[in-house]
Amino acid sequence: QVQLVESGGGLVQPGGSLRLSCAASTNIFSFNTMGWYRQAPGKQRELVAGITRGGGTNYADSVKGRFTISRSVAKNTLYLQMNSLKLDDTAVYYCNAVQGSRDYWGQGTQVTVSS
Repeated sequence: QVQLVESGGGLVQPGGSLRLSCAASTNIFSFNTMGWYRQAPGKQRELVAGITRGGGTNYADSVKGRFTISRSVAKNTLYLQMNSLKLDDTAVYYCNAVQGSRDYWGQGTQVTVSS
């Protein structure tokens, strides 16, 4: 069973930065795609950023230019560098991995942007 464990969330002021990590229990090259999703209270879960096995990336319009998705194959870890954080970025952030027809999720990490 694949496990994804997120870390790095916390409380940050507007304009600040955080880096989220997602440690996978298996070789991340076994995944077709990996990504970060977020869910704010009362809202649907939305894709924030994704990366394919080949390294292609995509971002939600709301985070382009501020967030960067990356990975370390050696560490089997996915990252999300978040800069210039805004109040609207407050949410639970989830790591996702797709392996064939299987979809895996982490437990989520809370990011709160507040002054």
